[in-house]
Amino acid sequence: MSSLELLEADIRERFADFLKSFKNSAGEYYYKNMLSQMVVTGQKHLVINFEDLLEYDPQLAEQLIEKPTKVIEAASAAIRDVMMSSINITYARKVKRFIARFKKLPEVIPIRKIRSEHIGKLIMIEGILTRVSSIKQQIVKAAYRCERCSEITYVEAVSLNEKISPPEKCQHCGGRVFKLIPEESEFIDWQRLTIQERPEELPPAQLPRSIEAIAREDLVDVAKPGDRIIVVGILKAVREHTGMGTTFRPEIEVNNIELSEKGLEEIEITPEDEEKIKTLAKDPMIHEKIIQSIAPSIYGYREVKEGIAYLLFGGVQKTLPDGVRIRGDINILLVGDPGTAKSQLLQYVARIAPRGIYTSGKGSTAAGLTAAVVKDRSTGDWYLEAGALVLADGGIACVDEIDKMRNEDRVAMHEVMEQQTVSIAKAGIVATLNARTSILASANPTLGRFVEQKSIVENVNLPITILSRFDLIFPLKDEPDEERDTKMSDHILRLHQTRGYVSPPPIEPELLRKYIAYMRKNVKPRLSDEAMEKIKEYYVEMRRHGKSGGSIPITPRQLEALVRMTEARAKMALRDVATKDDAEAAIRLMNYVLEKTAYDIETEKIDIDVLLTGKTRSQREKMNIIMDYIRSKVKEIGGPIKREFAAEEIEKIHGIEKNTVLEIIEKLLKEGILFEARPGYVMPT
Repeated sequence: MSSLELLEADIRERFADFLKSFKNSAGEYYYKNMLSQMVVTGQKHLVINFEDLLEYDPQLAEQLIEKPTKVIEAASAAIRDVMMSSINITYARKVKRFIARFKKLPEVIPIRKIRSEHIGKLIMIEGILTRVSSIKQQIVKAAYRCERCSEITYVEAVSLNEKISPPEKCQHCGGRVFKLIPEESEFIDWQRLTIQERPEELPPAQLPRSIEAIAREDLVDVAKPGDRIIVVGILKAVREHTGMGTTFRPEIEVNNIELSEKGLEEIEITPEDEEKIKTLAKDPMIHEKIIQSIAPSIYGYREVKEGIAYLLFGGVQKTLPDGVRIRGDINILLVGDPGTAKSQLLQYVARIAPRGIYTSGKGSTAAGLTAAVVKDRSTGDWYLEAGALVLADGGIACVDEIDKMRNEDRVAMHEVMEQQTVSIAKAGIVATLNARTSILASANPTLGRFVEQKSIVENVNLPITILSRFDLIFPLKDEPDEERDTKMSDHILRLHQTRGYVSPPPIEPELLRKYIAYMRKNVKPRLSDEAMEKIKEYYVEMRRHGKSGGSIPITPRQLEALVRMTEARAKMALRDVATKDDAEAAIRLMNYVLEKTAYDIETEKIDIDVLLTGKTRSQREKMNIIMDYIRSKVKEIGGPIKREFAAEEIEKIHGIEKNTVLEIIEKLLKEGILFEARPGYVMPT
């Protein structure tokens, strides 16, 4: 008898020995303790660490990989044996079937590297769960009633993949006609999953590949679309119905599913890396070094890079006792003239972020960004398929040319930017998926280039609802400046000449990526009293200025943005407490952004209403004066009023320039507040 046959006959006993005898590093009987816990929690499965099995019995571990079906069955039977003999005989009798599940296999096989040699073996894959079918029930023990004598015959499935057929003839009367009795039969839960390879593993210019998997019993609904999962299972070959019928497609019979830690596990940080990171964090110039290391190939934009650094590090998410969640992620919009390196900045961030996804507005739909409900052609089932923002959960989504998106598609982003969830109610599927992602977006000015006299809202073709959800908006203007142009041309030409960095960045991109991943895992700072006081002072002072000037310079949305930026700056130095210096730096950047985007040229003051309503307070006041005049005149004459006449009269009475009045009337016509009754004559709607 060969050693392999001996092992097969002996497998159950050896597994039972392993479960009873294995001690962990603390000297505890780990699996015996786990079995005792199963009795308390009512669990039917035991998760076994493959590394423990390999350490205890290498031959058994090898057989598990090579002949998984047989070994898993024996291991499941061994759980019952140990439960009966030394844990709890009553519980063992109550549970029909125990299941052995395995985790932490020595090798992760990439989805695109699965080959014929893996068929029938136990493998471990990692990927994103993109589709989940509805839960169905699979029959494992069928009850057939004889149509002649009504005797019931039970037929058990040989394996979970085999079809159950009725018996050839009745044992009692020899009858050959049977009817399935579902009430007397036994079923288990069944679900089909589609697992796609992760975006960071994708070779350039290739479509992501996916594999189907079957989850049964307690593994159904363990994960939802968009989750990153580690799956251990047996690779099966399933016959395809198309063509000659000689080809098979791979499918995984799932043995165990683990949810990955949110997005940081793919970056391996060695003890040497950790030492480098901690040394870097102690550097008093760390903030400046990180800012200089962001997109070093792009010249200038110090403030923009500072904002992007805050976005990469992010604030701290808070969940309040009443269930309200306050986002910690920072959203940034870059609005710039053509050729100001917006796309380059976005692609850099998508590469450096631990979980970065880049998408362009022109090629993105609402379903592609959030989630789609798709019908399976073969089964007719409806599936939920995760989109880009759900896949970027725990990372950063870079949306280029957001202004080129259709308005109905862009609306899908509203919920993601504030609530950080994606709600779906289609085809009877009602679900809420997490999309805890920072959004870095870029847009071009409406007329191709910035018009200095117009506000940011008039310069960019985006609705107020989206603009107000961005914490920071940076206008990137391409203005001739001899000194700056000389330095920039020198920088670009040197890049082309050396085909590398003009001067090496203070922190190498790979180390910066690890630094961000380490920080996201380990650092959650809180605001110090001094930082809180500083932010409060700034907020109250700005609001006080607004009271005297009649405009609103800042709202609670900017206050929350300041908190997020202060926390992000503390994270950059791996500190647990955000200091007054952090608050001051955040305030400096917020002031810079408000002066660039929310400045009212007429009153020479900051007015946040520019971003929140699209109009400054002074513009709104003028609109009210014009509307009041037009309403009263229309009432007086009982019909529409001539545009030119109204403009001249308002100039005389209220001192508003005629051209300004005509411009405002044009705006009111566009917004539908006024309408043109006949050419040149207007009246309120």
